[in-house]
Amino acid sequence: MSFSKSWRDFLVSEKKEQTPFKSKYQRAAKAMRRRNDIYTTKGGLKNKKSGAPFTVPVKRFGTDKLRFEGLEEDIDQGTLDSFQLQDQLHPDFWKEDMFAEDISERLREIVNDFLADLEIQIPIIDIRLTGSLANYNWSRFSDVDLHIVTDFDKIDENTEILRKLFRAVTTIWNDNHDIKINDHEVELYIEDENEEHISSGLYSVLKNEWISKPSKDNFTIDIAAVKRKAENMQERINLIQDAVEEGDYQEAYDMSEKLKKKIRDMRSSGLSEGGEYSTKNLAFKVLRREGELDRLSKLKHRAYDGMKTI
Repeated sequence: MSFSKSWRDFLVSEKKEQTPFKSKYQRAAKAMRRRNDIYTTKGGLKNKKSGAPFTVPVKRFGTDKLRFEGLEEDIDQGTLDSFQLQDQLHPDFWKEDMFAEDISERLREIVNDFLADLEIQIPIIDIRLTGSLANYNWSRFSDVDLHIVTDFDKIDENTEILRKLFRAVTTIWNDNHDIKINDHEVELYIEDENEEHISSGLYSVLKNEWISKPSKDNFTIDIAAVKRKAENMQERINLIQDAVEEGDYQEAYDMSEKLKKKIRDMRSSGLSEGGEYSTKNLAFKVLRREGELDRLSKLKHRAYDGMKTI
């Protein structure tokens, strides 16, 4: 428990807007809506015309208690529309359900170059294309998701540390490179052979054959549900940003840690329960395509830096 605040901070003042709720969400939401409040000169509500607005402190006109206006965020409709099924596999990558050989060769070259710079020797079991470019839900947002499949047990007995190491290595590589195939960015991952991979479309670039061929039969997407879930997560990110901007770094950091875990769990459970087209997994993809996951990571870094700064 922190005793850094003065006892005066807990006195009830008639000048302050009172709220009967003291939860973190209420305080954060109240701070968030202040961004939309109308500001005037020092005279405030009773004297809106007095003072020089550019030379003296401003004061809010004020708002009614607990008015949570403006909480609905606008998820870009183009992002939502991008999940609609296409009539065929991406024609720039596929010819009669077979992957273009020149692209396959280029992807193998990229993997070989990546592994040559890797200080750890890993046995290659397969190189696999997954994601929307191996399916009928491709769009302009699609990445060339290339998974290097290996056996973690044959590399080191501590597979969890190895998984974190490979995640960090591929993240750095992906951040430092901007390789595009037909305007779609190449993203590398290292995957354990024993790890469950849920995808209705999975193609072996190494063996030039389908592992799991996609189908459009019996497929529906609840776009409204996807939007609601994505907006809910987006709103939580907004609250974290408010906490950072107000200097509540510890609270912002804790909130960002919990939210990142919640989003990871949301995607994992979505894949397990309904596959890659589940509402939860598609909501995750909306957040990624809208740049919200990147914003969350940056806010966490800002909160940490603020906590450690003297």
